[in-house]
Amino acid sequence: MTFFTRSASLRAMTGVSIALFVGITAASEANAARIANPVAVFSGLDKITGRITTFDVYINETVQFGALQVTPRACYSRDDTEQQKVDGFVEVDEITLDRRIRRIFTGWMFADSPGLNAVEHPIYDVWLKECKQKSDVPPPDATGAGAK
Repeated sequence: MTFFTRSASLRAMTGVSIALFVGITAASEANAARIANPVAVFSGLDKITGRITTFDVYINETVQFGALQVTPRACYSRDDTEQQKVDGFVEVDEITLDRRIRRIFTGWMFADSPGLNAVEHPIYDVWLKECKQKSDVPPPDATGAGAK
């Protein structure tokens, strides 16, 4: 009978330990909230010249890199107290030689795994580097406000 009681108490302690672990894990994940950023930072490689260019793009704005048009739709990072996990939803279009626009990529890019969801293009590579709150590049609204 003692064996039966000890086994039951061990199971109860194991159940409490698992519940405590799940509770702590859920609480730590709740603190690791994603931060939406207004600026996505990309790097682009011209495979012919070997030149790498880094450029800032505001969310829902389009920037041309070579024959590619890059449009970030979302860019998320973590709080500074958390391990950074930067991801963004991006659309990439190619301008063809006959001036047509052809979508070549739509999806999530991850800064820590640039090859996971890569843009497939024979001349250019584009990947997400980071997301940030501010840029040295003026926002799109500021560029057209005073010019007429």
